[in-house]
Amino acid sequence: MPSFHYTGRKAGQLVSGRLEAPSDGGVASQLANQGIVPIHIEKVKIAQGIDAAFKKTFSFGRVGLYPLIMFCRQMYTLAKAGVPIVYSIGLLRDNLHHPTLKKTLKDIVDQLTAGRSLADCFQRHPKVFSNLFVSLVRVGENTGRLDLAFERLAVYLEREHTTRKNIIGAFRYPIIVMSAILVAMFIVNIWVIPTFADLFKSFHTELPWQTKILIATSDFLVHYGWLVLLVMGGALGLFFQYIKTAPGKYQWDLFKLRIPKVGTVVEHAVLGRFAGAFSLMLKTGVPMIQAIHVLAKTVDNDYIGRKVFAIGTGIERGEGLAKTAASVGIFPPLILQMVRVGEETGSIDELLQEVADHYDREVDYDLKNLSGAIEPTIIAFIAVFVLILAMGVFLPLWELSTVVTK
Repeated sequence: MPSFHYTGRKAGQLVSGRLEAPSDGGVASQLANQGIVPIHIEKVKIAQGIDAAFKKTFSFGRVGLYPLIMFCRQMYTLAKAGVPIVYSIGLLRDNLHHPTLKKTLKDIVDQLTAGRSLADCFQRHPKVFSNLFVSLVRVGENTGRLDLAFERLAVYLEREHTTRKNIIGAFRYPIIVMSAILVAMFIVNIWVIPTFADLFKSFHTELPWQTKILIATSDFLVHYGWLVLLVMGGALGLFFQYIKTAPGKYQWDLFKLRIPKVGTVVEHAVLGRFAGAFSLMLKTGVPMIQAIHVLAKTVDNDYIGRKVFAIGTGIERGEGLAKTAASVGIFPPLILQMVRVGEETGSIDELLQEVADHYDREVDYDLKNLSGAIEPTIIAFIAVFVLILAMGVFLPLWELSTVVTK
């Protein structure tokens, strides 16, 4: 628990000291019980270790899924045990090492002490807690089942974490290989080929066209490589700025869905995440229209988000979920049939969970196919690169050896 240094007056006398409390409001309450009127309360700063300072410097204000999963699991345990919310969050904050989440929980404790609801406190930190997170906590508060809300959030975030980890794992190998190839091409063009070029000039013979291309490329990179890097850096900067705008993000998200093989993985992952979150919100008691409007803003793809919003608009007009889902054109017939059955039987939340499980299996299958398709492509790319390099470098040497032999 943090320590605070205070200055106050008691019976007209100036007093000071140090107290431990979840927040400065807790210190003020303790001083009031002792008959002390606080003048100044300041938290005692504790020197950070190297590890904590490193995390604070390089976390960039982000909170990953794993810290949120642990937070939800711990909150579920404490809420189920009947521990007061303010004390629970204060306890978790004191044992956290993630600087951003620790700072966020401190503000939440202060706001709870001031009388705000837990959902409103979470809503003050949209970069940490999504609209989905806030909505489920709000329902848990209203129904008196915060423990259930945190338990379901933990399960949902764990599924999300597993899906992301699988996708990142599938793309890690090709990214590493392609990066190594680019570095190798840079080294060869800057240092290796110029050495051979000087050697070839001493032959005073006509060079093969492959060698001429390699030498010309190398000369360009040696003299204008800085310009290439500058242009590439500027282009990337403009690109990242563009996709931060609403039209740019929409076009980029639409483009990702149209990339062969990769687009299928992205689409299935986003739709599976949507179905799982939709099922979770309905099980927790969130009204269907409210759930859809929240999910339209929280899905990771603007194109699909607009389709989801269109589903909510159709339901508001009085149309059924299955009918509006069919009209937007992003769900296959099998999924639409499952939604229709769930709507007719009143078990739409359970059927949506089945849909989410189906998409999770599809993502696993797609990732295996993607890996099988990427590896031959990378091998072919490496083979072409080595072939061009070998022909450009060794053809003149072979021709020279032939001339010498004759």
